[in-house]
Amino acid sequence: MKLFSALAVIAFAMSHGPVAESVVPAESSRPEAVGPDVVVAWNALVLDTANAEDGFMTLKGVRAAAMMHIAMHDALNSIRRRYAGYAYTGQSAGADPVAAAAQAAYEVAANQYPARQVALEKELRRWLEPVADSQRKSAAVALGKASAAAILEKRRDDGWDRGSEYHWHPMGPGVYAEFHEHSGTPQGFVFGAGWATVKPFVLEAPDQFRSPPPPAIDSEAYTQAYNEVKEFGRYESVIRTADQTHLAMWWKDFAENSQNRLARELVANERTDVRAAARLFALLNMSIMDGYIGVFDSKFFYNHWRPYTAIRWAEHDGNPHTIADPSWNNTHRHTYAFPSYPSAHGTVCAAAATVFADTFGDQHPFTMRTPEVESAGPGSPKIAMNPPTRSFDSFSAAAMECALSRVYLGIHFRYDSTEGNRLGQKIGSYALSNALSPL
Repeated sequence: MKLFSALAVIAFAMSHGPVAESVVPAESSRPEAVGPDVVVAWNALVLDTANAEDGFMTLKGVRAAAMMHIAMHDALNSIRRRYAGYAYTGQSAGADPVAAAAQAAYEVAANQYPARQVALEKELRRWLEPVADSQRKSAAVALGKASAAAILEKRRDDGWDRGSEYHWHPMGPGVYAEFHEHSGTPQGFVFGAGWATVKPFVLEAPDQFRSPPPPAIDSEAYTQAYNEVKEFGRYESVIRTADQTHLAMWWKDFAENSQNRLARELVANERTDVRAAARLFALLNMSIMDGYIGVFDSKFFYNHWRPYTAIRWAEHDGNPHTIADPSWNNTHRHTYAFPSYPSAHGTVCAAAATVFADTFGDQHPFTMRTPEVESAGPGSPKIAMNPPTRSFDSFSAAAMECALSRVYLGIHFRYDSTEGNRLGQKIGSYALSNALSPL
């Protein structure tokens, strides 16, 4: 079932010749033009808007962020080419870069969130008003509109909100099963089946990097993973350390929120120039979006069960080495209502980390902040994280911790997490090799 109606796309055309060098101030004369501020501000506004609207329970927010940042990137790139374009490839050498980026961001954001028009217009004025009225400003406004129109048209009818019918399978070893009492969802509900059919941003198809099968239920690999999550992911586990409990809960924030928040902090701290920042955010959100599409293809192809089902039903699984616990519950007493393998969280964290490593180098110490998370499932009361930060020596180490946090949370087997990490790296690397490449 579609959650949102299609939004109309207005096409803009523009054609501006280059402005003589003598009447165009050098870009270095505008300090804000070389910093990431305009990119950071629009990212924060759109992610906050997305979270307020649906809590990141659909693909709308990350899709909107990807389109917005592509429009900003393409507009900036049309003023001075540094990278390959994505949707818009015109030229406007005389346009003000900050004004062009802000206008491009506004056009996409207003198209996706028309109910937030007042707040979006206020943000646009904040960036346009300091620019003196001139051909440079009018060219920037036209450029921003054209760049936004190009990506909106390119993503029209991409199926982001298309539903997909799910057929329940007879209960059996390894088969995803109903647990509406644990997920807090209506009986018969499955989340995200349509995500596997969305048109990717960079991948050639959702199944391009489809994962290999999970371990057989009667295998030693499965037995080890089963016993691990049964003990380490158990509610009030006696062997899970305090740090493992902390990281299990701390990583619960959806990756599109946490990774964009990290990106804002990184580019602000590093004073990344506006073009590199625009490219980073575009690649980041395209990779997260394609990560979800790719991992949900594998999830619904394999239809693998969750630990909650596996541990409670183990006496019927055909594996003599797995001992059932009919009353078992996991760390936060909730399981998301879709198949387990591979981990979506592990996938998108790894895709994001791969993009960060390309910009800053993998061995780049940093600290992430997550002040609070939901105590259980979506919509549950928030709890404060103490401490609210975790520090890492590399992006790859953070991505692996993100993936393995799901084992300690009790909602994934280790092989779900490690395969998600591998899949995300492949998707992120493919995006870097096939989109917005340096010229």
